[in-house]
Amino acid sequence: MPDIFAFLTEHGIPFETFDHAAVFTCEEAQRLCPEMPGTATKNLLLRDRKGTRNFLVVVGYDTATDLKGLKDLLAVDKLSFASPERLQSLLGVEPGAVTLLGIVNDPQGNAEVILDEAIWHAPALQCHPLVNTATLVIPHAGIVRFLEATRHPPRILRVPSR
Repeated sequence: MPDIFAFLTEHGIPFETFDHAAVFTCEEAQRLCPEMPGTATKNLLLRDRKGTRNFLVVVGYDTATDLKGLKDLLAVDKLSFASPERLQSLLGVEPGAVTLLGIVNDPQGNAEVILDEAIWHAPALQCHPLVNTATLVIPHAGIVRFLEATRHPPRILRVPSR
């Protein structure tokens, strides 16, 4: 697994680091993390019915994603949450540490990146650095460079919410 800090530095991607207690949910993060710039995100690793397609979906931290609506938008049979084993094998992360930065561990491109429009247009994003004990704030241009460097072109969608 690549060192995420070395990867970002090697690719000229600026970031600001904020250390904090381990957080496992967006609600805990709101309570326990220091105030940080950038947009807080919620990251979901989803799979289709057969497990042949995987989707890393990034939305605002307070968004309740409508999986049925998203399933229709992506034209797949069914969407369900990935198992902890799938999280580890695809993104190299544990539950509670799912992050856009996890695609650095997916050189084969097995995870399709889906970004909500509002997240895509944010000036900066808050992302865990593959662990849930810190948060990196990365400007939009850095996110674009990261996606290019990992060869994960994002699909920008209006992700349906409940």
